Amino acid sequence: MYLSINIHSVDLVRFLILCFRSSRKKIGDIPEERRKRLLHLLEPRLISRAWEIAGTRYEDPKLASKNASSFLSDGDGDIMLEVWNCRTSGGPLFLAWLKFFKKAIFCSKNREIYGRFHGESGLAGIASSISPLYFKVRQLKEVMSTEQPCDRAYEFGDGLFDLHEYPRGFPRPMKHSWPFNDQVIVYVRYVGPGLLIGQAWQEGAALEQVPRKLFSEILMVKDYASQVKRQ
Repeated sequence: MYLSINIHSVDLVRFLILCFRSSRKKIGDIPEERRKRLLHLLEPRLISRAWEIAGTRYEDPKLASKNASSFLSDGDGDIMLEVWNCRTSGGPLFLAWLKFFKKAIFCSKNREIYGRFHGESGLAGIASSISPLYFKVRQLKEVMSTEQPCDRAYEFGDGLFDLHEYPRGFPRPMKHSWPFNDQVIVYVRYVGPGLLIGQAWQEGAALEQVPRKLFSEILMVKDYASQVKRQ
């Protein structure tokens, strides 16, 4: 037990160094199998801080080209499904189930990339099966509301994506319920190997609607053990 606590404490310190000294290589020092533990150790303010730190990457052209997903790089093209463990730094009570959740990213036959947010267990898992939160992944360089740089955007749209195939066990796409049917977009930044940070915005379908953050920042940690490759 002592060894486990000590190892996780070291991981936390490395993340703190990342947040307060902008040393991204420290994330690479944390073994893949232990990064998920960070989600339960971090205080919400550190998750928000990661968004700010990730923003400094765009000042360096070499770092700006980094990418955390196999689907969105020139790497291994055999990956069929990626799973990420996620945690938000805060949000409204009616989205409490999204404090801890999973994200799946998968590629369609036409090479377009989609994803889904879903609860881990219990009522959250049931709810996300009845009303699945699918989104489309797009390359994007800027958060619309703030003009801050980003790498990708998860666009939820109305949820009725023309998906003819999706991972085994996934529910078919259905129309999103509010607020995810109100032009919700998650803007994503690369932080380090197997680590992303996102901001969710409800931009609104009505022209006069003022965009607002749906909930605070989202830290996403890649689950390498759950990757599925093409046969």
